[in-house]
Amino acid sequence: MRYLDDVASAKPISRIGLGTWQFGSREWGYGDDYSAEAGRIVARAVELGITLIDTAEAYGFGASERIVGDALREHGLRDHVYVATKIFPILPIAPVVVNRGRASADRLGVEQIDLYQVHQPNPVIKDAQTMPGMRQLQDAGVVADVGVSNYSLARWKEAERQLGGPVLSNQVEFSLARIDPLDELVPYASSQGRVVIAWSPLGQGFLSGRYDADNRPSNGVRNMNPLFLPEAFESGRGLLDALREVAGNHGVSMSQTALAWLLHQPHVVAIPGASSVEQLEKNVAAAEIDLGEDEVAELTAQARRFHRPARSEALKASVRRRLSR
Repeated sequence: MRYLDDVASAKPISRIGLGTWQFGSREWGYGDDYSAEAGRIVARAVELGITLIDTAEAYGFGASERIVGDALREHGLRDHVYVATKIFPILPIAPVVVNRGRASADRLGVEQIDLYQVHQPNPVIKDAQTMPGMRQLQDAGVVADVGVSNYSLARWKEAERQLGGPVLSNQVEFSLARIDPLDELVPYASSQGRVVIAWSPLGQGFLSGRYDADNRPSNGVRNMNPLFLPEAFESGRGLLDALREVAGNHGVSMSQTALAWLLHQPHVVAIPGASSVEQLEKNVAAAEIDLGEDEVAELTAQARRFHRPARSEALKASVRRRLSR
């Protein structure tokens, strides 16, 4: 496993982390009986060198936090991980932030959350009202590092001003199918010793090569993703072909190659989910793949040419499909 350098975090941060949206989340088809497998995944992740485990109070309405916490206790792993969770930003004023931060720590069964993040920027309540709560949690020792999620660069900087210290990370959608963070967020993180955490680093499977216009996913979450519209597969043909070619050159999967491209970017970590230990092991192996500069350049060029359909079109298509049943 490889780790971030030159980042002043509470603990080392692995370049590949473990995303746990699926733990206890019925929208992914797993539900409550997934706890045992989740525990095995967490234990194996730490064994393979993963330190960053990311969850949120919104995942399974707290179920994911509880499952992660149970796994850490059962296997005695707390001291080996950098636990990250998020506050769902409904009324994220300081007293609410403090109360919910403590509630997340309780569900996780930890005295201190290593990274506490604002899950989404609230359009009405500004960070001047949110970050004082984060500061209180830091001062009380309940939170070590503060992060945000889905923030623009301007709002990330503003959050730092309001916190009065580093907002260590910004967790954003980032992959070869969504490369916007490459232009502003990654250079800022690299220059300031911050971190970009890439969620959906495989485009929910779009970059895996498992799907095409005639073989779309049946999962409800993926069905709402515009990446799985027929026009996305048509627009993304050049990207997927280039990804397939580079993967073949290295004898690895397209998913592993897509993760390796992300890790080529400075101060970026990826948090793919894993529904099995086998999938986890394949994700971790991507950290050891060294792509050539020409391969990175070609993948980046193809990613910039890729036109991703608008989400509103995906919603319209979903409605049309439901009405036609």
